[in-house]
Amino acid sequence: MDITLQQVEYKYQANTPFERMAIQNVDFSIPHGTFMALIGHTGSGKSTLLQHLNALLQPTKGRVIIGDRVINAEKKEKKLRPIRQKVGIVFQFPEHQLFEETVEKDICFGPMNFGVSEEEAKARARKLIVDVGLTEDVLHKSPFDLSGGQMRRVAIAGVLAMEPEVLVLDEPAAGLDPRGRTEIMEMFHQLHKEKNLSTILVTHSMDTAAKYADEIVVMHKGQVRKQGKPRDIFSDPEELLTLGLDIPDVVKFQYMFEKKFAKKIGKTCLTIEELAEAIEKMMRHGETS
Repeated sequence: MDITLQQVEYKYQANTPFERMAIQNVDFSIPHGTFMALIGHTGSGKSTLLQHLNALLQPTKGRVIIGDRVINAEKKEKKLRPIRQKVGIVFQFPEHQLFEETVEKDICFGPMNFGVSEEEAKARARKLIVDVGLTEDVLHKSPFDLSGGQMRRVAIAGVLAMEPEVLVLDEPAAGLDPRGRTEIMEMFHQLHKEKNLSTILVTHSMDTAAKYADEIVVMHKGQVRKQGKPRDIFSDPEELLTLGLDIPDVVKFQYMFEKKFAKKIGKTCLTIEELAEAIEKMMRHGETS
């Protein structure tokens, strides 16, 4: 399912003395199957933007096209439940949204609320608990008896139980240790491929964006500042640094290396293997002497 934003603007508390522009002139498309990363400084409009992707917020100007549905600023849309079934959002710390007495009931709640039978919902729960890296015996435990990482995986299974076509992730690795962050992002990447999802990731981690995204959108002061492939986005580290953003560790090392030797490697490297090969080639040809 494709998603397109056309000249989208959103104002909080519009037409009041407290009106505040959150995003404006946002214009881009997310073709089905894309893994897109949204990056930007705190307050750049990322979280406001992602809430437009399943009509939690509706634009005050412009329109959002979600599959065959058009959300226009001029019209208050109704019957939005089908959209929210197709576009699942995993918010920061999703484990805080768990509330049922067992893991199984928590995972089943969403699909049953959308009319799925209890039998089918339980079948989805049994499959998804394994997909998110847990075991079936967890289903009959209280979610509050699990570790923080396990609770997060249960919450993610609950979103996946709706069988969305688009998965929106708002800092899904927030609060996890480095190993936990790697494991959760590898899981999302695997699910993205296996289930043929569109995945939109909001992240402050430039290394994560560089590693997983097919396309990156850079937000700045509520507008799209830049859009492109990771290699193109990170080819100008100084621009990102002026926007208050970090750059991937590999790109940072390459940037420092090139400044020290006053030589350009020739391409922006996104992995340590790429960079090592490029530096070895330069050294072999005596290009750093």
